[in-house]
Amino acid sequence: MSVFLQQLPALIGVVVGALGSYLAVVRSDRARFRQETAVRWEERRLTVYTEYARTLKASVTLAYRIAAHLGNDPHPHPLAPREAAAAQAEAALDRDPASEALLMLGSRTVVDKARAWAATVLEMERFLRGAVCEPDAWQELLERQRAAREGYYAAVREDLALAPGHGARRPLPPVTDIP
Repeated sequence: MSVFLQQLPALIGVVVGALGSYLAVVRSDRARFRQETAVRWEERRLTVYTEYARTLKASVTLAYRIAAHLGNDPHPHPLAPREAAAAQAEAALDRDPASEALLMLGSRTVVDKARAWAATVLEMERFLRGAVCEPDAWQELLERQRAAREGYYAAVREDLALAPGHGARRPLPPVTDIP
């Protein structure tokens, strides 16, 4: 029995060490799982935010082209409202599922900014249905749309912990003629 008592501290040390190793591995696995889950959801949110912006931007581009046809915008590829009707309907249909995904995964701030941007785009579409030539009023709508878009992107960047700002307002380099 005395041999057993002499080896008991070593045996207790092995058991404590094994238990400590097990607990360290479990804790490490839980932390890794939480981190991987957070990254996965962040990637999904980025995809949803990008898809929503893409669908809204499609509507904006169509609006620019229709406005150019009506004489309100200098867009180089004017499009008559009748010719644009099918594309506008498709863009509106694409916005619905993108909006639902945004509502499910987006932060409250991003969703609020997205709604503000969408409301401005709807105002642009309403303006164009009036088929008027008022470049000043159109320009004011464009400025509001750009500000709403910037607000959306700023909220997205904040939600995803990205650096602030984007280059949409930076001047483009001058176009040079190719000889």
